[in-house]
Amino acid sequence: MINAIILSAGESKRMGQPKPLLRFDDKTFLEHIISVLQLSNVDRITVVLGADAEIIEKSVDLSGTHILLNKDYKKGQLSSLLTGIKNLPEETEAVLVCLVDHPFITKEFVNQIVKTFKERKSPIIVPVYQGKRGHPVLFSKSLFKELLEAPEDKGARYVVYSNEKNVFKLETSEKGILIGINTPEDYQIYFGSKPE
Repeated sequence: MINAIILSAGESKRMGQPKPLLRFDDKTFLEHIISVLQLSNVDRITVVLGADAEIIEKSVDLSGTHILLNKDYKKGQLSSLLTGIKNLPEETEAVLVCLVDHPFITKEFVNQIVKTFKERKSPIIVPVYQGKRGHPVLFSKSLFKELLEAPEDKGARYVVYSNEKNVFKLETSEKGILIGINTPEDYQIYFGSKPE
């Protein structure tokens, strides 16, 4: 089983409003990512909420997903990933870590990651566009213990760098893997207007 975990618990300080609720066409960022994953070959979708959880739950269609609440969201992104990993079904083989502020993922590329994992069983799969690493990143079950023990201030990156020899770099022509929307200015660049 491959479980996609959408990290959606941050405080969105630089954006000034909850990033999961930003608009992507007729959906929110969170709804858009969920819809992409639902059309893909992942087996399960987990959404980790934290800051503004009540507002997000009321505003977003989360049907078909498993919702977790990270009460320690102020500790940063790793705390949300750990919330997800601690609540995985036993049969989980790998997690696909998706960030809510990286909305330009596609079903085709998610399927490519899933296919690559099933063929190669690589402990870590990192997407790469023109030499630059992006998201989403896949971690196999063999690394869950290391993730749970990773330094809080370094996060999942620490596990990637500690296992560099086990990283499979999946080349892609999809520039979207690099695009994070962190500020109103970022949003304007990619969506043509400031967020509402």
